[in-house]
Amino acid sequence: MSDKVKEFNEYRQKMNEKILAVDNKVIKRLYNLDTNAYMDGALPAKTKEMLGLATSMILRCDDCIKYHLENCHKNKVTTEELFEIFAIVNIVGGTICIPHTRRAVEYWKELQKE
Repeated sequence: MSDKVKEFNEYRQKMNEKILAVDNKVIKRLYNLDTNAYMDGALPAKTKEMLGLATSMILRCDDCIKYHLENCHKNKVTTEELFEIFAIVNIVGGTICIPHTRRAVEYWKELQKE
């Protein structure tokens, strides 16, 4: 695992543990909804992760983009599929999404090193 990927995952895990340790029922339910929303259903998990990636890019959330890129990688999204997602994101979201596309490509390359 690349240092960049490892650093992101360690930080995410550490902070999620701190947040969940407070034992706030609403936050725990929100985390549970998020987990369950991306499971296979009428749409396969792969499609849901691609949708999550696209919407995260349009909303310009770099942490969410990394999270969904990792799950896209785990769900065997191809680089060709990924670039089609990027194309739609930039058409819908506009040129403000270009910097996020750059960072997404950089992170994708890190994931492919594994």
